[in-house]
Amino acid sequence: MSRLQYGTNIRIVRVPCSARVNPQFIIKALQNGADGVLVSGCHPGDCHYISGNLVARRKFALVKRLLEFVGIEPERVQFSWVSASEGGRFAALVNRVVADVRRVGPATRLVKRLDRDLG
Repeated sequence: MSRLQYGTNIRIVRVPCSARVNPQFIIKALQNGADGVLVSGCHPGDCHYISGNLVARRKFALVKRLLEFVGIEPERVQFSWVSASEGGRFAALVNRVVADVRRVGPATRLVKRLDRDLG
């Protein structure tokens, strides 16, 4: 409704709660060619599912450290807390993440190669 602008090259995957984002989803996205991943949820302490975002915060901290350990640039996987009423902030966040990912370039680690790319 407010016609906020953000990149057309992003794909939004809605889940009921940020705690429902399995770390494998993030790894699979990177393996399947996504150059970056943003996970966003309700502000800590303001979760519709009581403490889901607190669980997510702990989970994402571990995932972030694991990905950095295997050589994934920190800009590729970002986590943020934005409420549903902060549309302008969400659009600005998406644009910032897209700029950060563009700055580090296309992903090369974890990306699965297809047989046709090997020849």
